[in-house]
Formats: sequence, structure tokens, C-alpha cells
Amino acid sequence: MSMAAPAFASDPPRGSDLAAYVRARAADAEGASDVAARGYALALAADPGNEVIAIRAFREGVSVGDLALARRALTVLETSRVAPADAALLRFADQVEARDWDGARATATRVGQGPLSFVGPVLRAWIAVETGGGDPLAELGKDADNAVERRYSAEAKALILVAMRRDVEANAALQTLLAEGGGLDVRIAAARLYAGRGDMRTARALLAGEDPAARAQLSALGRGAKPGAAFGAATLFTRLAGDLSGEEPSPLVILLTRTALMLEPANDRARLLLADALSRDGSGMRALALIQEVRPKSPWAREADTLRIAVLDRMGQRDAAIALATKRSAAKDATADDARTLGDLLVASGRFGEAADAYGAAMTREGGTGDWVLNLQRGGAIEQAGRFEEALPYLRRAVELAPDEPVALNYLGYALAERGRDLPEAQALLEKARRLKPDDASITDSLGFAYARRGQTAKALPLLEQAAAAQPGDVEINEHLGDAYWASGRRYEARYAWRAASVHAEGADKTRLAAKLERGPAAE
Repeated sequence: MSMAAPAFASDPPRGSDLAAYVRARAADAEGASDVAARGYALALAADPGNEVIAIRAFREGVSVGDLALARRALTVLETSRVAPADAALLRFADQVEARDWDGARATATRVGQGPLSFVGPVLRAWIAVETGGGDPLAELGKDADNAVERRYSAEAKALILVAMRRDVEANAALQTLLAEGGGLDVRIAAARLYAGRGDMRTARALLAGEDPAARAQLSALGRGAKPGAAFGAATLFTRLAGDLSGEEPSPLVILLTRTALMLEPANDRARLLLADALSRDGSGMRALALIQEVRPKSPWAREADTLRIAVLDRMGQRDAAIALATKRSAAKDATADDARTLGDLLVASGRFGEAADAYGAAMTREGGTGDWVLNLQRGGAIEQAGRFEEALPYLRRAVELAPDEPVALNYLGYALAERGRDLPEAQALLEKARRLKPDDASITDSLGFAYARRGQTAKALPLLEQAAAAQPGDVEINEHLGDAYWASGRRYEARYAWRAASVHAEGADKTRLAAKLERGPAAE
């Protein structure tokens, strides 16, 4: 759902506004969003009809929350008829707040003429719910081009049926969506509508179960939601942002969540999605400020804690992230995911023994044995802590639980081959991993390494060469290739591969490679 950039007629800014524009571009490139927004505002004020400045001012204004700047820039783009289709979402939110239904219908149609074609009919349908004008369901699904877009339309239809009190049809539509894997967002939206009607029994039924997030929502239903254009648009924008979160284009996620918050200021789901998008875009402090707005009693408070940990880590504040994750994992209501998050951070910090303990806590919370991933994570952490014999049962258990998972097969196979242990078994594990994932360079390297350990250099070399071609900057793969060349008597090529490995090597790896380059493998 990438948004195509429009063609602009204006020349780049000139004179005094050029200086402001250049400073804004430089600040933009460095992630200094506030400075960039101020610079674009100055440049736009100096050259108010310039579309080149306007598009950047619009995006930056939305990003930093300067919606006045975004609106001024949008007016320039609309006047020149070069506004991107997604930019109309901001105009739509303004029109809904002003109850300008004719304008909102026209803007919804304009949104539907861009890459978000399925959004227009959904927005028009919710306007019809709000105004009572026509059949809200008449156009839903007509403009959807694929299964994903049809699903958004189906979800909107189910919610609109609830809003229209056509309960038999609504329940059937919701049951179909849930049977097809409908997510928590849809259940929450439907429950809020039922609660708004006073039907708490149906609302509670939609949020029943063991899911902590659903239970948190159940306790916070309150008076529910009033059906209408603001609710429908905010629900759709938040749902779409959730699906796009963590992917490109982040400017669209930021715009969707900003407009959702305009329509529903208490929408903490949208608030956290916006914070995540801003963090990924380099605006960590702004993300933390948004997370701070989520109240401790919010049904999204747990997710806020989890996101705060991730944002701190992205900002390079790993110690702070670990401290917060440790506190979260020790809480009375801590889950396996909380312990797993802590383990992942500790692994990233090289604290493997502590990470193993965290994964052990996660396994206990999942019933004592854990799934194959947790067994692999715990075994891997123990192995990296230098306790291979203790790690081996967990690595074997991971393969036992997931015999067709290439990553589990590869980890155990390589760990055995690296230590010269059970080499026939290691080879068999790695051969199976490669059959399952033949294009994975790491697995190809592992199998070539196992062949080399068994003295099968002729079989090893083509695999190692293939892996090195796929990952030319990988230190380990190039070292393995050099070792195999040396074993086959190809000393010049061996040193060439070791030299390639040493380019990106650090610490002990660089020292070891330097010794090999000087005196061969016997110097290790």
C-alpha cells in the first residue's frame, strides 16, 4: 500500500526561503524533526505556493504533531491539485469533527481514488450511519481489489450491522470473521458498540477467554462507544495502522494514527502504534512522551510497558531497557512473553547465563517445558555461555518438538559439528535443514562446514563457495571457506578468503584471522 509521490510543478525555493529549506532538509536527514518542522514552516511562509516545500512540511507537521503546519501545507497541495491521496485523511478527520458531511463524503471519495481504494467506501458507509442517509452497506466491498482489502470491508460491514442493530446478521458476520482468525481489534470494536447499546452480555462474550489483552479490555469497557463516522474512521485507521506497523511506509502509519487520535483522543491503541512508528523513524523521545500518556489503568498499559522497553533499546539505552524488562518480568502478572523479552535483551548484551534463566522463567510460565522456540532460545543461551553439555538437551528438545524447522536443525547440527561431536548426526541434521531451506546461506555454510569436519572437502567447497557468494561480508562463512581451501591445498585462495573475512572481523576473530594469514590454520 505504498503511496505514490505526486509530480510537482514548483521549482525548489529560492533566496531567503532556500536557506530555511536547506536547514530543514539537513535537520530532517539527522532525525531532528522539531527543527525540520520549524524550518519547513519558515520556508513555506516565505514561498506559500511552493508544492516542493509543502509536501515536506505536510509530512513533517504530521510527524511532530504540528497539525496547523500540516493543514497549511495540505491547502497548498490541494490548491495545486497535487496532494497525495493519503493526505486527504487529515482533511476527512477535520470535516468529521466539523460535521461537514458533504465535504467528508467528497473527501472519502478522493481517498478511494488512490492506493487506499477500499477506504473510501468504508468511510462513506460510516457517514451514512451517522447521518441516516441511504443504506450504509450499499457500497462496501465493491472497490476491494484483493482478499486483504475485502477483509477490511467485511470487518466494517460486521461493525456497521452491530451499529444498525441488525443483530442476527451482525453475529453471523462476526462469527465468520472470528472463525477466519479475526483479531483482537475487531472483537474490541464490536464489544465497545454492544456496550454502548447497553448489551454488556454480548460485549463480555466477545472479550471472553484467557488472552490478557482481552481481559484488560473487558474491565475497561465502561459505557462503550457511540457508532458514527468518528468511531468508524478511527477504528479503520487504527486497524490499518496495526497491520502496517513495523513496515514501510511509516509516514502512512503516522498519518493514520494521528488522524485516529484526532477522532478518538482516548484511543490508546492508536497512541501506541504512533509511538512505535515514531520510534522506528528515529523520534524516540517523542515516542516515549506518547507512551507516558497511557494511564496505568488503561487496558493498553501492559502494551505500553512493552513498547517502552523496545523504544529504549532502539535509542541505544539497553541498560535502561533491561532494567525495565527485569521489573516487568518480576511483576505478579508477568507472562512468558515478558520473560522472553528480557531474555532477548540479555542475549543482545552478551549476558547469556542470565538470558538462559529468563528463558527458563518463560518456559515455567508456559507449563514447564515450553515450545520449540523457547527450548532453542534457552539452549542457545546456555551454549553461548560456554555450557554445551547443559545446553544439549534443550537443543535436542527443540528439534524433537519441531523436526521440520530449519533454524532448529541448523543450530543443533552446527553446534555438534563445531565441537566434532556426533558428526554423522550433525551432517544428517544439516542436510535435512538444507532440503527444507536450500537458499539459506547460513544453513549452506553449516552443511559445508560439517562436510569439511568429516574430511569431505570436495563436497564442502561448492557449498561454502555458494554461501560466500550469497553473503560476501560474512566473517564466519569466509573463514570456513578459507579453511576448506587450505585443506585442499589451495593456499592462495585460502588466504584470499581469510583476508575477505578479516575485513569485517573484530576482536578475537580478527586476531585469529591475522595469525592464519601469516602462518596458516596451525597458528590458531
